Amino acid sequence: MNGKKLNVNDTVRNARAEISNEIGLSNSLKKTMDSVLDLVVVLSNRLGLDSSNSSKPPSSDPNRRRKSQRVKGQRRKPGGQIGHKGSRLELVENPSLIEELLIDRRTLPPGQWEPAGFDKRQVFDINVSFTVTEFRAEILINELGEAFVAEFPEGVTEPAQYGVGVKATSVYLSQYQLIPQARVQELFATQYGLPVTKGSVNNFNILAAQKLRDWDFKAWLGSQLLASSVLHADETGTNINGVRNWIHCLCNESLTYFHVDQKRGGEAMERMGVLESFKGQLVHDHWKPYFLYLCTHVLCNAHHLRELERAFEQDAQKWAKRMKKLLEEINLKVNEAGGKLSNKKIKQYQKQYRRILKAADKECPENKEQHAQSKSRNLIERLVAFEEETLRFMVDEQTPFTNNQGERDLRMNKVQQKISGCFRTLRGAEDFCLIRSYLSTSRKQEFIRWMPCAHCSPVSGHIF
Repeated sequence: MNGKKLNVNDTVRNARAEISNEIGLSNSLKKTMDSVLDLVVVLSNRLGLDSSNSSKPPSSDPNRRRKSQRVKGQRRKPGGQIGHKGSRLELVENPSLIEELLIDRRTLPPGQWEPAGFDKRQVFDINVSFTVTEFRAEILINELGEAFVAEFPEGVTEPAQYGVGVKATSVYLSQYQLIPQARVQELFATQYGLPVTKGSVNNFNILAAQKLRDWDFKAWLGSQLLASSVLHADETGTNINGVRNWIHCLCNESLTYFHVDQKRGGEAMERMGVLESFKGQLVHDHWKPYFLYLCTHVLCNAHHLRELERAFEQDAQKWAKRMKKLLEEINLKVNEAGGKLSNKKIKQYQKQYRRILKAADKECPENKEQHAQSKSRNLIERLVAFEEETLRFMVDEQTPFTNNQGERDLRMNKVQQKISGCFRTLRGAEDFCLIRSYLSTSRKQEFIRWMPCAHCSPVSGHIF
């Protein structure tokens, strides 16, 4: 970290040298002072960290300030961008209601007036109400007193019960929109005039999760993930009854799989049952357990950009600023080229990449006397050792620049924790992850209706 006139790392390094050369100090005092200096380095590194130079969320930034990651010249003008697919209301052929507005003939000037059609305008609105369907099963009795009753539709088992529309809407609101159960209850009461208890909202969620288990949705999802060419992997902490657990995510543009586990590493990944057989590209943030799997690894450059920003701001590493600029430039050129660079360009950028890291090695050399290397030195060694995984995005048009897909899909799970604080049971967390996997996958595949259909597959957006 750099103060106005103070470089903490240089100061600590000089202090260590002076302590080591001081003859009058005892070994125990030297060790104590060395520990104090370690603490100074740790605390100083934490100062000045925000979402632009670390993995801290933007919500933790002071006054929500965040430095733009766009390079100079990439500032976008306000409004829709070139190529953006707009949307607007279009007239429909079969409106729900037609209201004809006739001219009062008494207001017309003298003359012969003949009908010439209508000028049409349509108003789209919603009708907030509920319907009650009464099924009356005919009863027949023969001369022997035997009664025969017509069959009720499947699922109609109680004298009075909620329909699939109520159940599906409740699950969508509580599990996808993350509205607390009490507020879902309030919404049904105030907007629909329908009495639904919090217990019923919870039971609808349990029923939806059981439907997905009966369909073996997780097995179907796993098979689709294995057939994918690119997967994003990430994980985030979650609280279950006061105990820290982890929600793991495997996803791409059309699929989402959430798995809750007590572990963060390889044991949890094995229980997901996908990565051990996956042979495509796995995008992640260099969490070491991912490297246990024999697939093609891709490192997230959004993480690299933040770490490079930190190295420049806190450790005054000039090479880090050059590397950050280079990665941003390559990404821009890749996008302009349609996803892949020419072999000539690839070799040029590889040379620049290695040249910067060679200069970095001189600016921030390995210090064998220290037990732990600095964050900047660790970053240098990682970028050297994983050059192919870092720069793969400019070689293969399927390879993304970042792991943002995985982070986006996990983000709402963090929001759920802020709203609810924690899950009460592991089963509740498992149900949540299963339903979220289903709803997220359905939404990505543009199956956005939540009502049942007689001929739909498990991923068509219909739970009940």
